Amino acid sequence: MLKKALDITEKVLSGERLAKDEALTILKAEGAELGYFFAGAQRIREKFFADKVSLCAIINAKSGRCPENCSFCAQSSHYQTDAPVFALKTVAEIFSGAQSAQQAGAHCYGIVTSGTAISAGVELDTVLQAIRKIRQELTVEPSASLGLLDDASAQALAAAGCVTYHHNLETAPSFFPHICSTHSYELDLNTVRLAKAAGMRVCSGGILGLGESLEQRLELAETLRELEVDSVPLNFLSPVTGTPLENCPPISPMDCLRAIAMFRFILPDRSI
Repeated sequence: MLKKALDITEKVLSGERLAKDEALTILKAEGAELGYFFAGAQRIREKFFADKVSLCAIINAKSGRCPENCSFCAQSSHYQTDAPVFALKTVAEIFSGAQSAQQAGAHCYGIVTSGTAISAGVELDTVLQAIRKIRQELTVEPSASLGLLDDASAQALAAAGCVTYHHNLETAPSFFPHICSTHSYELDLNTVRLAKAAGMRVCSGGILGLGESLEQRLELAETLRELEVDSVPLNFLSPVTGTPLENCPPISPMDCLRAIAMFRFILPDRSI
């Protein structure tokens, strides 16, 4: 029990990749063995990040009326929820949020908008102006989460000074059709690739507890590893009344910790 956990930890620390059965062992571990894997995940984190963390802040810059039908989302126009609805905020409002984020100690400031993609023209120009102003006058690094990208938008964001593009894959490729049917998984993958090709860092993760299997949690981790994303936000479903997943039973706290540990073993040198 102890030897297996130690061997798997040493394998990752030496630069090797885990086999699928080894990663699934972490997701299924119990008792003392699980404690050894938690300790191993801590060793891996300390090797690459010591005791440091990065603090991020976001602004909800445009909310509601999203045409996508992601089954967990309060902002989807397909469902009746209490999510706020408002148009894109002004450059001054977005910049003010960046000032507050910097004062609070954040290293990254994300401009987040609802919808399939940011509209070319006034909307995109507003975001680009805000990013330029942040880069010129503040030290906090601007980030954007604007939905699907095309190459022109990706290049424009990078040229304006957007440091990081955030775009979650939400779940594993094999489970995605159960969660969203209004766009393909390939479009999400392509957005990540375009953001990287434009020179931006990429923050991409997902939501666990949507009804996926343990194997599909691993599949998401492996997909993110193959894409070589820079940071991985791990979220856990908080069911929203009015969405198809409103009655989805939550995964246990220990399963949350198992998943976090597994992601650390799969993505040892990435921010999680």
